[in-house]
Amino acid sequence: MLIEEINDAFRRAMEKERIDINLTVSILKNFNMGKYDSVEKVNATEIPAIDDQSILDMTAPQKRTFSAQKARACLSAIAPEVNLETFGQWSATEVTLSEEELETIGVLLFPYLAYGVLNGGSATSYADEKKNAKGYPKVFSHLEVEFHKMAGLCRSRPKGLTPAFIQPDGTPGPSFLELKMRSLLLDIKRYREVASNYGIIPPAHVQPLAPFFQMTSVFNDEEINQTYRKYRSSPYLQDLIEETGIKITQAVGAPQPMIAAYTHSEEGRPKGIFDRAWGKKNSPLGLPGGHGQNFSILKSTYQQLYESGKRFFYLGNVDNLGFTVSPVSLAMIALSGRQAGFEFSFRTPVDIKGGILVRDQHGRLNCGDIGPAISRDDVLNAEKKGKKILFNCATGLFSLDYLLSNIDKIIDQLPMRFTDQDKDAGRYSQAEQVTWEIIGMLDNFLVFGIDKYERFIAAKMLMETLFSSGVNLKNIRKIEPAAQRLHEGLKKLLAERYALKLKNGRWVPE
Repeated sequence: MLIEEINDAFRRAMEKERIDINLTVSILKNFNMGKYDSVEKVNATEIPAIDDQSILDMTAPQKRTFSAQKARACLSAIAPEVNLETFGQWSATEVTLSEEELETIGVLLFPYLAYGVLNGGSATSYADEKKNAKGYPKVFSHLEVEFHKMAGLCRSRPKGLTPAFIQPDGTPGPSFLELKMRSLLLDIKRYREVASNYGIIPPAHVQPLAPFFQMTSVFNDEEINQTYRKYRSSPYLQDLIEETGIKITQAVGAPQPMIAAYTHSEEGRPKGIFDRAWGKKNSPLGLPGGHGQNFSILKSTYQQLYESGKRFFYLGNVDNLGFTVSPVSLAMIALSGRQAGFEFSFRTPVDIKGGILVRDQHGRLNCGDIGPAISRDDVLNAEKKGKKILFNCATGLFSLDYLLSNIDKIIDQLPMRFTDQDKDAGRYSQAEQVTWEIIGMLDNFLVFGIDKYERFIAAKMLMETLFSSGVNLKNIRKIEPAAQRLHEGLKKLLAERYALKLKNGRWVPE
């Protein structure tokens, strides 16, 4: 189907599926004009090593040296109430800061930081039995009872609203989003304590780490925001909301629209809109356009955050419990004037699908998928030779000044990739933009090499949530050794970052 062939019946069907017709047509027009023909695949030519300049090992104690002139200028432009001279060891041209000093400076920058999540996903695929059983065939039978119990709580719900872990007594824990908001409220308390200790009067025009922002989808936006109203009385949030006075559940952001599937590449060009989903005439298939669309969908949100006084923002996936604010990383980005920073964890045996840090065919640092960009054998051979493989955590810390100065260029040039699909709905192609392909567009950023079990406890499949929760751990760890470390990592996070204590078989607020 070509653009001019969209009939009234098909248009009504697209509207019913909440498909953005104008966006769908715009992408199709650009494809047929050849705009995306120059989009290259990432081809890895090298696995870069930790260089302590742009690629940092954050698992080691941090001691960083900055240009004194630049650090002073950057900090005074962002937070004039923070006196850099009270920190560090100074020479005529440089200042050296310890990890503790970077931590303190980062906390004092919380008023200028926003925190947001990509919150558009449904938990249907996450809780799909076939997908989970195929992903972990050796252990699925050991967790099948618990799997079905949890899957019933997750299917067809926004993933961020599903339990982030199972309590030791077998009951569901708080949701991913409850924990995200709790961590922000705890950090707000921390900011106020540190600012008071340094005699700093918080800026009146901006609240630390608020508002919370998000990209939802047209299908879950209403349910998520209705649930946030209930979260005001959540035992994980209510007392902190009252203590801080911050209404963290009042999120800002926008929903991501659906775009239509397109015709399969075997049908040739010009490409059209796929109009026979499930074999029915005038039946469209609505699909998300990838998290990379956040730059266009949240453009006005980013502008709103900037106008409110924010100068940096965190963005990451809702299902990563390790994705919390890192003051040290924030201080490094702020004092160096970098465009952004991205977290990559040192690869573990369970990290077999996804992107790793590579140097691409143009000599730039980039994120390349294991398989399409670099073979798994090449990754394993590099590890045998002592190379540390850095696995993409899908967590970014961005300068709002840089982003807003370049956002139209980013929206226009972020790769749009078309992939052919052969599924129950038919043979079609899907158009997507990936947020983290922005890495290949930047030239002045930091890579933070972090410990997976501290900052990347992600749950792409429900089985991984069962692992981290320690379900049947005595038997599971013999088959899947990573389950033990995931469980230890979760317990540490719950106790330290989320300020929960274990009482009568449940993690509850202190």
